[in-house]
Amino acid sequence: MNPLNYREMGRVVNTVGGMTLIENLIDKIMKWHENRNLIEGSTDKDQVLKLQQELGELSDSVCKQKDMKDDLGDMMVIMLNIMKRNNLTMEECLETAYNDIKDRKGKMIDGIFVKEEDSNKEHAEDLTHENEVPVYDKGFNISEGEE
Repeated sequence: MNPLNYREMGRVVNTVGGMTLIENLIDKIMKWHENRNLIEGSTDKDQVLKLQQELGELSDSVCKQKDMKDDLGDMMVIMLNIMKRNNLTMEECLETAYNDIKDRKGKMIDGIFVKEEDSNKEHAEDLTHENEVPVYDKGFNISEGEE
């Protein structure tokens, strides 16, 4: 399902005052930021720290198999704040990200896409199985159980 395609979800694309529902929500969120002085009265660093906090909440929800809509929404609200303070749009950010990944090559290792150039870096020669990545913690190789 496309997250922005309401037709796929059986909904009609609603408009409010000539804006789509998503545009209306973004407008409300931006006003919420401004009314609380979160644009001029905060910094990118502050907002990134808040984003990390929300990422922790998302991680907790995923691990506990809880609903993650609020966590994802909170993260999007914070990212919109960072975009606003840097004069960026969602479209610009997504287009830049897509252009960065569209030709990327790599492989899935334990459910994670590992870029081809990353899989050729340090410890790549230590891979023992195609789907196994050794885990290193302060010189202790957990996958082999030796120091």
